[in-house]
Amino acid sequence: MIPERFLNALLLGGLLGVALLADWRDEPFTITLATRATILAIAATGLNLALGLGGLVSLGHAVFFGLGGYAMGILAFHAQTYAPVELGPLAIEGTTSMPLIWVTAIAVSSLAALVIGLLSLRTSGVYFIMITLAFGQMFFYFAVSWSAYGGEDGLSIYVRNGFPGLNTLDPIQFFSLCFVLLCLVLVLWSRLARSPFGLALNAARQVPARVETVGLDPKRLKLAAFVLSGAITGLAGALFADLNRFVSPSMFSWQLSGELIVLVILGGVARLCGPVAGAMLFVALEHWLGGLTEFWHVWLGAILLLIVLFAKGGLVGLLSGRPASHD
Repeated sequence: MIPERFLNALLLGGLLGVALLADWRDEPFTITLATRATILAIAATGLNLALGLGGLVSLGHAVFFGLGGYAMGILAFHAQTYAPVELGPLAIEGTTSMPLIWVTAIAVSSLAALVIGLLSLRTSGVYFIMITLAFGQMFFYFAVSWSAYGGEDGLSIYVRNGFPGLNTLDPIQFFSLCFVLLCLVLVLWSRLARSPFGLALNAARQVPARVETVGLDPKRLKLAAFVLSGAITGLAGALFADLNRFVSPSMFSWQLSGELIVLVILGGVARLCGPVAGAMLFVALEHWLGGLTEFWHVWLGAILLLIVLFAKGGLVGLLSGRPASHD
């Protein structure tokens, strides 16, 4: 068995190594695949905060992914057309600056997560799942009808947004930027998991009544985790939109929410690098098996079934041989 810390280093090193090797061999498409896996890993890490630590099974996390993507798309679109964003009496200038876009995406996604969390956390279990799913569908159909920004056809962005000191049009440089953000998000996740907040959140997931006896509110703890989770997923959405230079209502779809859950389960729920392992496997299967058959999801489903039945700790748990605290 491989120690989990060493396995985490191998996963991150492998992801970085694939991109560097592809750059050396002048294979930009492979770098793009590695970048896609990195961004999906960030989104799944955000979900893993709510799901792995808080026990919140959300089928609406695509809302935050989509809001992050549309925040990027709208700001970049208005920067391209030199028209301000009209928000009632306010007029906000568009921008192609990544840091400003990220701040906007995180703020919008956090606010949405706060509102959705306040309403959804009044319930639990399957009712929580259905409410988050309902919010996801609401945003999806709103985006479809939002003709000002492409409606069902989506919105194309003709330039890649900029970051100081980098040429973001260079695939390896854009990958490096996303990879650094992934590492920062993983450090944040690790610190939160070991902090008093993380320990209290884990206790609230297992025995809420005992948490209440020491003067803590389980719902507030879960709401805080849900908001942080939404912020991270929103950041991933902005990066994903920048990668594709395109946003569409599909970023709000319940299928995407399901895929994020699949990534977490594949890699390992409540595992630090579980989302990284899940994203790498998912993108690899999508690329290799997708080239052989359009029904490649059948094989993904078979792998997921085997992991659920025989490796409840996911790929990381299977390889490390150490069950997670919730297993």
